[in-house]
Amino acid sequence: MDQAIKSYGSQKIIPKLQNSDTLFVCVIASTLTSRIPGITGAGASPELTDYTPAADAELIVHGEPRCLPEIPQTLVDGQAAPTPAVITKASLELSKIPFLIADAGAAIKPNVPYININHKEGQSISTGNAVENPEEIYNKGKILGETLSKLTSHLIIGESTPAGTTTALGVLAAMGYDVWGKLSGSTPENPHTLKRQTVEKGLEASGLSDQLPLDPFQAVQALGDPMIPAVAGITAGSTVPVTLAGGTQMTAVCAFLKEALPDFSFDDVCITTTIFVATDETSDIHYITKQIAPINIFAVDPGFGKSENLGLKNYVNGAVKEGAGAGGAMLAANLKGVSIEEIRIKTEELCKQIF
Repeated sequence: MDQAIKSYGSQKIIPKLQNSDTLFVCVIASTLTSRIPGITGAGASPELTDYTPAADAELIVHGEPRCLPEIPQTLVDGQAAPTPAVITKASLELSKIPFLIADAGAAIKPNVPYININHKEGQSISTGNAVENPEEIYNKGKILGETLSKLTSHLIIGESTPAGTTTALGVLAAMGYDVWGKLSGSTPENPHTLKRQTVEKGLEASGLSDQLPLDPFQAVQALGDPMIPAVAGITAGSTVPVTLAGGTQMTAVCAFLKEALPDFSFDDVCITTTIFVATDETSDIHYITKQIAPINIFAVDPGFGKSENLGLKNYVNGAVKEGAGAGGAMLAANLKGVSIEEIRIKTEELCKQIF
C-alpha cells in the first residue's frame, strides 16, 4: 500500500482486497436541497447541481459530459476546481477496474447505460418529506448487492449526490448522533449554520421532532436523500468486502446499517476517502464513526499540492475534497499496483483533455 494512503484503525481488510477482482459502482442521486443557495459547491450555480451526478457518470464513461456543454465545477475565488470524477476516471483507467452506474434518483438521467434502483429525485429536506419509499429503495439496493457480489470479490461503492453532506447531517441527527458541525462540505467555508437551520426546519416540518431518535427509514424519508438507503442496501446485500468510497456522507450509510440491522458486522466494510476529508478542520469523520462502530477508514493523498493545475491545487485549499468515489478508486488502483503518483499525472492529463 502506497505511503500516500493513511490508515485510521485496523488494516485487516487490506489482504482481502489485494489481488481481488474489483467492481466499482457509482450511485448517483439528487435532491432539491442542493438548490438552496450557499449549501453546496457541487456546481457553478444551485440550478446546475441537478446536472452534476449525470455529468460525473458521463465523464467516467465517455470522458466528457453529454447532458450539458460543460462539466459542473466548484468555483472558489473565481478559480474552478474540477469534479473528483476525473480522479475516479484516471484511477479506473489505469487499473482497468470495471465500473457500473446505478441511478438512485438523479434529477437528470445520464447518457450512459445504468442500473435503475429508483428513478425519482429527493425533495428538499426543509419540507420534512424528502424521500419517497426509502424502504423500497433499500430493498432494491439489497437485491443489487446480492447480484453484484456474485460477479466480483470486492465491491467499491462511490456516490455523486450534491448537498449530500447536508442530507447526511439530517439523517444522522434524526437518528440521535452528535453531528452538529461535524459533516464536511465542498467549499473551504463549510456552511454549518445554514446546514443546521435547514435540518431543523425540516425536522419541524416533518412533525417528528418530539419522536427522536427516528428509525433509519423515518430519518431518510424526512431528512435524507435516495443515495443513503440505496448504498446501505447494496452493502447489506453484498457477500464480499465493501469499500464505501466517499466522505462523511458514508457515515450516514454506516449509521443507517447499524440502526436497520443491529447485528450487522463492519469487519468487511471500510470507508475510503481523500486526505482532504480525513484532515478537514471543518468536520470530523473520525468522531462520527466512533459513535457508530469500529469502522476502518483509509485516506488517500493524491499529491495535488505539487500539481501545476490550479484547479487541482484548489483541493488542498479546501475545495471539493471528495466525490464520485475518488478516494476508494485511488485505493483500489493502488492495490492493483498503480502508484498514487501515476494517478495524479493521469488526472492532470485528463484535466487538460476535458476542461
